[in-house]
Amino acid sequence: MSDSTVTEPEGREQPADPRAVTGGHGPARGVRRPRRPRLWFEILLIAVSYWTYSAIRNAVPEQRVQALSNADAVWRLEHRLGIAVEQAVNHAANSVTWLIIGMNYYYATLHFVITVGVLVWLYRWHPGRYAATRLALFATTGVALAGYYLFPLAPPRLMSGGRFVDTVTRHHTWGSMASGDLKHMSNQYAAMPSMHIGWSLWCGLALFALASLPWVRVLGLLYPAVTLLVIVATANHFWLDAVGGVLCLAVGVTLARLWYGSLPYALPRRVAAPAPEPAQAPSA
Repeated sequence: MSDSTVTEPEGREQPADPRAVTGGHGPARGVRRPRRPRLWFEILLIAVSYWTYSAIRNAVPEQRVQALSNADAVWRLEHRLGIAVEQAVNHAANSVTWLIIGMNYYYATLHFVITVGVLVWLYRWHPGRYAATRLALFATTGVALAGYYLFPLAPPRLMSGGRFVDTVTRHHTWGSMASGDLKHMSNQYAAMPSMHIGWSLWCGLALFALASLPWVRVLGLLYPAVTLLVIVATANHFWLDAVGGVLCLAVGVTLARLWYGSLPYALPRRVAAPAPEPAQAPSA
């Protein structure tokens, strides 16, 4: 495969548009062009960014009364929309012990493992698209932080009345940082938007758009769908939290497109080497 090709969704290769590498001309031109990522910088950036995200998320005041009131409002809205089936899904999944225990571990681990794995894959195999997709992910997460401040929301498992089952507590599994023995280390009222959905959809879109193997592309589509089922079955989120995660990702992808002048997946796979400077004529 040539280093200057773009992989279409069907897996075919076409010559890269040189303007996509150099920044192009006209209204589609971005603020900056993709550059070859540096491993040490990316590791440091991701570590610092995740630490900052966790610190800010957990620094949001735990407005319990407001968060519970917002949860009741979301629950009433979902009833009006005819989509308030989270309780039925939660109880059905909880009745199958092996299934709900697997979902607990899925919720606690794959959210991080797969996101980091896709970042590594993009860095190694799609360096020309890496910076733009990483920017989309970081921007998505930044918008979510604003949501945690502006709209504190209790997850269904914390709603009064005991209508939902906290599956981590019930089955004594090592799970969510916001449940069980680890609940004091995480803000429990930062359910809107769901970054499990925002991040999983980011992973799924990257895999579907860029993977050459059909079964990997199918997995890319299945991953956010299964994640949606898991976050509801474990009573960690409402359906509308997932909608919030999708909207955050839409903002993140839009910002990346404006910054680079193209959707991240449409950029060239490789970063073109800088053009040599023209030789200067000898002075008289």
